Amino acid sequence: SILIDEARTPLIISGPTEESTDLYYKIDRIIPRLHRAATIVEGKLSEIEEQKAGDYIVDEKAKAVALTEQGIATCERLLAVDNLYDPQHIDVLHHIQQGLRAHALFRRDVDYVVKDGEVLIVDEFTGRLMPGRRWSDGLHQAVEAKESVRIERENQTLATITFQNYFRMYEKLAGMTGTAETEAEEFAKIYKLDVTVTPPNRTLLRMNFPDVVYKTEREKFDAVVEDIIQRNQTGQPVLVGTVSIEKSEQLSKLLKKRGVRHEVLNAKHHEREAEIVAQAGREGAVTIATNMAGRGTDILLGGNPDFLAKELLRKKGRDPATASAAEREVALGEAQRVTEPEHRRVVEHGGLHIVGTERHEARRVDNQLRGRSGRQGDPGSSRFYLSLEDDLLRIFGSQRIQKIMERLGMEEGEPIEHKLVTRAIATAQKRVETHNYEIRKHLLEYDDVMNKQREIIYGMRRQILDGESQAETIAEWIDDLVGATLDGYAARDTHPEDWDLAGLGEGLHRQFDTRIPPARFEDVASREGLDEVVGEAVRARYAERERELGAELLRALERHEMLMVIDAQWKDHLLSIDHLKEGIGLRGYGQRDPLTEYKREAFDLFQDMVERVKGAVVERLFKVQVVRDAPMALPAMTVWADARESRGTLPGEGPSPAAAPAAPRATPAARTPTGEKIGRNDPCYCGSGKKYKKCCYLKAG
Repeated sequence: SILIDEARTPLIISGPTEESTDLYYKIDRIIPRLHRAATIVEGKLSEIEEQKAGDYIVDEKAKAVALTEQGIATCERLLAVDNLYDPQHIDVLHHIQQGLRAHALFRRDVDYVVKDGEVLIVDEFTGRLMPGRRWSDGLHQAVEAKESVRIERENQTLATITFQNYFRMYEKLAGMTGTAETEAEEFAKIYKLDVTVTPPNRTLLRMNFPDVVYKTEREKFDAVVEDIIQRNQTGQPVLVGTVSIEKSEQLSKLLKKRGVRHEVLNAKHHEREAEIVAQAGREGAVTIATNMAGRGTDILLGGNPDFLAKELLRKKGRDPATASAAEREVALGEAQRVTEPEHRRVVEHGGLHIVGTERHEARRVDNQLRGRSGRQGDPGSSRFYLSLEDDLLRIFGSQRIQKIMERLGMEEGEPIEHKLVTRAIATAQKRVETHNYEIRKHLLEYDDVMNKQREIIYGMRRQILDGESQAETIAEWIDDLVGATLDGYAARDTHPEDWDLAGLGEGLHRQFDTRIPPARFEDVASREGLDEVVGEAVRARYAERERELGAELLRALERHEMLMVIDAQWKDHLLSIDHLKEGIGLRGYGQRDPLTEYKREAFDLFQDMVERVKGAVVERLFKVQVVRDAPMALPAMTVWADARESRGTLPGEGPSPAAAPAAPRATPAARTPTGEKIGRNDPCYCGSGKKYKKCCYLKAG
């Protein structure tokens, strides 16, 4: 499920920002006063709601919300704002949109639960809670405001990568699952992996009954309860799969009313998961579980003897972990005397019966639910109960199905088993899978652009953290910046009389803390001559800095400053990329390919960031003052290189160079066998034609 299902959402490492949370509370107070105008289903406005006047439109398929003209006017009136789309109010508009999404699209006990004053996300595939995970872009804060719990500060992205690119970093990738065949094409395209189907060890004896479709959800649950009661009376164990906590608790209430003993396994009761699953195959057991994907435990018919043995030991006042081998052996024998005859009776009753209360978006998740029954040659059965009010059919199924059922004159409580409806359900699932695959593919295409940039930045960080001398890189950056400064005041295609030498002098002082007497420029008649004079002066000033600080300390300072600036600028770059992504889809209206435009603009943003890094690092190295008695922190201390970064300061806010431990000893300059100095980027002395750093430098250690 990680390689496919969760690959729709990128992995993000984030840190807190300094923004206030007051605006979330303010916006949350006005959201209930806005009225839904319509819902978009199948890309069209719902016929029922088409004529309604209201403030916003909900697109459930795209999980998006849009304000209507009336809604914009209402928000402006309620917030006393003249123009909501004025650039100074863009933050307010963003908060309104996230608040509407929190109220209209995210449901308590379906998408999240509130536990101990905290909003916890529920994994839609496994039904488990995901503590520590938060929705990004202010959505989590909007949900917290909706539920009136304490709002945590909004986070800013420090690092991000998609699951696909993360796993593609491994040289070898393999896995085993019972439900990969339906996604074989995606495994081949994205991960370059072939899916091989292994035949079962024992013949499958499970009976998969056809789906039963009802008009309303109430009728469907009534039928589910009747099926459970009927099988429970014969002693056949039943496992019921639901798609959300809300639905599992709704079904639990109906069973309680009918006096049926049962267990509920969902994110709210996950502490008892092992116990509930272990006993789900016992005679007459009824278990309601939310999303069984990822719970790959064998449900043993008649119960699990090992688990039962532990229970027997606890009843005798013994701890299973500290009990002697003889005591455990006796308890296991007692447990087997209970489970073995029960196993035979459950097999006679038909094995474990699976009841699906809704089709999941992915066929694999349905197959995983079915796969709990009929394992290892055991008998079993399964049936799915559906209604036209289920999310899958409502959002992705055509409204024609409802019209067909009305034309057939369906009575209340009467199910439909029609080829057209069965085909429509299968089509709806395929459409959802295609839709989700397109999301994953789209996400990967955009992340592939960032992946190249990520490799460059992380490669540079790795070199610095490994303690490599950055003197040559700094020298190159100084030369680049000298050229850029000269281009600004004395362009190559201008006459020397048009050069702004006064401005150049100020620019050099600002960037390099270097003063050049005007007399030095009097004899310069060409740009090449100017390059030489300025380059010489700046390099001389940097050599002076090296004498002031000492070579060892300057090398450590170079690494420290590079790391701090790269981290701070990379964080800002990721924010710029997020903003670029938000509006890039609109380029399609101008007959331009959004992906091509994104690639071009992301490259420009990256180039700008690299230039900012060069400028900031070089300026700091020329101007920074070091207090000799204070120890200087090593470069490896950067905030987000540490797993604890979210509790500390952000990159760029750490101790200044004035707070610095004795720097690590600089690596002595490399030399050829004849004793000459050799730079890392010079051709290697061995004659291989490669750069020294790619050849004998590695052998030299």
